[in-house]
Amino acid sequence: MQTQVVAFRKLELETNKLSKRLHRQVGEAISDFQMIEAGDRVMVCLSGGKDSYGLLDILLSLRERAPIDFELIAVNLDQGHPGFPKEVLPNYLRELGVPFHVEVQDTHSIVKRVIPEGQTMCSLCSRLRRGVLYRVADELGATKIALGHHRDDILETFFLNLFFGGTLKAMPPRLRSDDGAHVVIRPLAYVEEEDLEAWAAHRGFPIIPCDLCGSQENLQRQQMKQMLQDWKRRHPGRVESIFQAMGRVAPSQLLDRSLFQFSETNLP
Repeated sequence: MQTQVVAFRKLELETNKLSKRLHRQVGEAISDFQMIEAGDRVMVCLSGGKDSYGLLDILLSLRERAPIDFELIAVNLDQGHPGFPKEVLPNYLRELGVPFHVEVQDTHSIVKRVIPEGQTMCSLCSRLRRGVLYRVADELGATKIALGHHRDDILETFFLNLFFGGTLKAMPPRLRSDDGAHVVIRPLAYVEEEDLEAWAAHRGFPIIPCDLCGSQENLQRQQMKQMLQDWKRRHPGRVESIFQAMGRVAPSQLLDRSLFQFSETNLP
């Protein structure tokens, strides 16, 4: 009995630390990049995965203690996946008392028809999804669109662009769309994926697995994920250093002439 009590108290302490860390990191990201402002109506995109559940959960908690007033509305895009459990998210959101909207658009059939079997579906699926979400944001009067991308997603995207795209770019914490009409925010930008996994287990979110892109093997993103996980195990601190470097860019030490004019007077 004593052993069980000690184990329970240890688990309780670790969970409390996790909660404080998540709320602190999300709060810092929101503040650092001015993601949410007074009067905002934030559309939280909810897929049914651990990341978007965690995003909504933490934003709801932070809203209760925030010094400004803002609204949250959850939006799920039903993409027509065969066997998708349509009532899981509505039931969960009703229990929470969160305003929500489910948008039904069969992008799944489009992707399956256009992309040859065995090729990566992520790019087309993402573009179709983005277009629908922008339209829904307009219809709902949302001023911000919140996505559940976390620190690991940002790092994976950085290396995907570096290795396969020949560019130095990733996912910005705050992004204005090309037409200037929408602002996309990523409040989980400082949060590690393994913390979201632990939080999802603690909170008991009704996870809905992705059976479209997430089920494809040998994706380039999966390769990046495995590379980063290997670095975490073998080289503690390396991943953290890389992430910090993304916020400490020195244009004069690179080769992009559009960011720095390499004239004689400007040379360091």
